[in-house]
Amino acid sequence: MTTEQYAIEGLKNILYIDLNSHSYHVKERRDLYEKYLGGVGVATNLMLEESREGTGPLDPEMPIILSTGPLSGVYPTCTKTVALFRSPLNGELGESYAGGHLAMSMRYSGYETIVINGASRYPVYVAIHDDKVTFRDASSIWHLSSAIDVGKILREIEPGAGRRSIIRIGPAGERGITYADVNVDTYRHFGRLGLGTVFGAKKLKAMLISGNRELKSPEHNAYRKTVSMLYDTIVKTGLTEKYHNLGTSENILVLNELKGLPTRNLQAASFEGAETISGELFAEKYLLRRVSCAGCPIGCIHVAMLKRAFSKAHEYEALNISYDFELIYALGSNLGVADPEAVLELIDACEKAGVDIISMGVVLAWATEMQQRGKISANDSLGLKLSWGDKAAYLRAIDLVVQAPNEFYSDLGKGVEYASKKYGGEDFAIRLGGLEIPGYHTGLGNVLGLTVGARHSHLDSAGYSADQKAFNQPISDEQIVDYIIDEEDRRNVLNCMVSCLFARNVYTYENVIQALKALGIERTDEELKSLGKDIFRKKYALKKNFGFRFEDLRIPKRFFETPSTTGILEEERVKRSIELYRKKRGL
Repeated sequence: MTTEQYAIEGLKNILYIDLNSHSYHVKERRDLYEKYLGGVGVATNLMLEESREGTGPLDPEMPIILSTGPLSGVYPTCTKTVALFRSPLNGELGESYAGGHLAMSMRYSGYETIVINGASRYPVYVAIHDDKVTFRDASSIWHLSSAIDVGKILREIEPGAGRRSIIRIGPAGERGITYADVNVDTYRHFGRLGLGTVFGAKKLKAMLISGNRELKSPEHNAYRKTVSMLYDTIVKTGLTEKYHNLGTSENILVLNELKGLPTRNLQAASFEGAETISGELFAEKYLLRRVSCAGCPIGCIHVAMLKRAFSKAHEYEALNISYDFELIYALGSNLGVADPEAVLELIDACEKAGVDIISMGVVLAWATEMQQRGKISANDSLGLKLSWGDKAAYLRAIDLVVQAPNEFYSDLGKGVEYASKKYGGEDFAIRLGGLEIPGYHTGLGNVLGLTVGARHSHLDSAGYSADQKAFNQPISDEQIVDYIIDEEDRRNVLNCMVSCLFARNVYTYENVIQALKALGIERTDEELKSLGKDIFRKKYALKKNFGFRFEDLRIPKRFFETPSTTGILEEERVKRSIELYRKKRGL
């Protein structure tokens, strides 16, 4: 079966939603799907078409694009949806991924991609049930204190149980916190770069998507064999066992041992309390269950149960809170919090508010150090004293950042780069490309990957993996640059599918080619590699449109002061590597 015939069967439809007029229409774009397959490839090209230079992140004319891929809802672990937008946090390309049921629900509804334009005059949520799209007044749920509760309410009043996805924002998105997230089916998120803020500016409280369409393969026998091969590779080879067993929280002790775990605003790279917030301890004492995204056999979502008293009469509530490595780093080691229950309570507070937990943790760590240096007055902090490990103070600070009762807390809600430029402390505001850093301080590969990455995320290239290789067997800086380039291109291909990156070693080029072929799509190894490079170039074209310049990049001194896994990092070495990267990329 040819690609064109397959496109007629499935990958073709783009749903355009206009929040200005509360209207919608559908376009067929076989040209995009046939060339770029789906996911980030289709989304990047649509963003180039739909966005205009000079349009701000929160302007109604700046679109949100959600896109799935040809393998979504069809093969195991192909569970992700990509969101493209302009980030209100750093003004650059916003690119975020979420699992849950969303990709499956979009495919079953018949809309592989959704483009959202405009802004509503009043709060709405959009309900999509197959070919019926409805705009409903969301005023009654607009000021709820918890993003979790929004999902509970919509589950009661909307149909589609078992085949639906509910994505929504919390109070942080409504109030314009620039790192607000979008909650996806309770335990997943479009977490980084502020998509929730864009939802809030558009007065879009939530979207509910369900459908009853079937996805059929033209080559049933080949499809069954491919599914079986991929499934066995996922569950029987050990490639994904880590993610099922302890999950990414396994990395706490590993990185602590390697002296690559940011601690107390990266004043150190190992934490004396790591044992008490390790994945092993969480699993032993708090793990309640594991949850999977739709169509995934791994079960990487680890949900803890926290018993908390709410009255003196021995009355308790049981909180179900998902945790992973990045959350434990951000609200644990980076804040000097060694109490696992305190970490869970801080996670829960951020989940209800609807904020990116990595960004919130880095913002609070910077504010703590600023206070300790005497650079933040009691008047600014409204008398709140932040100190490492103080759960009560950090819970109060999260609430104040979201409520923004004064200028200082409003500024904290704009991210650590904005706050540090205004109040000082830029040298220890641990961000790269305007984005608060994830939980790695491993060396050149990590800093370089975060700095040059299209979205400044560790998921652009996993530069920390290059550092771990360099720790065991020295490799040259050029080899690290080459690793980052190759990994960026490979991940662009996987993000067209759209596969979860936990299965990146399952979906090799060879296996992707086989999976596509069973769906009637013919691609060669070289064509996929060329696709990855093409998408990279288009992302950088978007970044340029949004005002990105390499010359504006600044790396805080803290990265060169605190020893990493591979030792002290020299600033000149990083600069040379950036220039080498630009030369190889033709930038």
